[in-house]
Amino acid sequence: MRNSSVLVGFFLLFAACNSGPKTPEKQILRGDALGTTYGISYISKTPLLTSAAMDSLIKVVNQSMSTYWPDSDISKINRGDTSVVVEPMFRQVFDLSELVYKSSGGYFDPTVGPLVNAWGFGPEKALEMTPNRVDSLMTYVGFSKVSLLPSGKINKSDPAIYFDFNAIAKGYTLDRIALILDRLGVTDYLIELGGELVAKGRNTLKEKQWLVGIDHPKNEDRNNPIVLVQLKDRALASSGNYRKFRVDPETGEKFVHTINPLTGYSENSATLAASVLAPNCALADGYATAFMAMGYEKAIALAATLENIEVYLVYVNTEGALDQYMSDGFKQVVYEQAE
Repeated sequence: MRNSSVLVGFFLLFAACNSGPKTPEKQILRGDALGTTYGISYISKTPLLTSAAMDSLIKVVNQSMSTYWPDSDISKINRGDTSVVVEPMFRQVFDLSELVYKSSGGYFDPTVGPLVNAWGFGPEKALEMTPNRVDSLMTYVGFSKVSLLPSGKINKSDPAIYFDFNAIAKGYTLDRIALILDRLGVTDYLIELGGELVAKGRNTLKEKQWLVGIDHPKNEDRNNPIVLVQLKDRALASSGNYRKFRVDPETGEKFVHTINPLTGYSENSATLAASVLAPNCALADGYATAFMAMGYEKAIALAATLENIEVYLVYVNTEGALDQYMSDGFKQVVYEQAE
């Protein structure tokens, strides 16, 4: 049975026993995961993680929650298999998803999968989306229509309901990596997966805070961020429509990847990007998605009610100019901002 204790135990086997440098240095590990890349930087006297160990973690995550793996737990559940008993990581992601779903008023919804696929942003081919088709698919959307039973099985009000944890699983995976580093006794690290980040401590070799950049929505140069922030003991996740979109080859119409679960439509909104600071990356990931779906005015209002959640929004104002909003807590971590 796959569980967190076994996973942590597996990673501990990779704690280096060989003689290494006697003084701490920056250890760096890079690789591919979840359709993107990861980078792990941590301060240690010896290397503590290997690519093989990371591959094993990613395999466990994929086996549990990847909609791109036909034999994963989530794929089986999506096909209507009621015998699947989900493992602990799936349970945790389910519970976190339910939390964000309820607090966001349904703007974050992992059952939006059929619409994600139909609009062409999932593993399946895009469909021609008509109002009737959208209305039909909306009957299968709603996290309130599913439940996690004490037995570990998923109950769906309709077998056609489709789960998609992609908007939170990447952040959760980062949290698992952070947990492993914590268990190994690492006190200073910065880990990144596809642009999502978790930091602990500081860069003690340079006696500086970990500095991370947030992409500029109007600038393709990722080495020229719109803002630099000091990240310590928290997570940062971003979501945006400025790069993730598709264009209908026949009509030329642009469809953004953020689907509004309350309407069923891929909507072009004034909000270009949302970045969220949170205690863990799963929550940051989920709320960044929710804020993109609800638009900047509702996002600002919701963020003000959430404890330990800070938000940075980039949007187009009523005059058509690029504008920004930072919560007070976010302003406190800004190191440098673009003109």
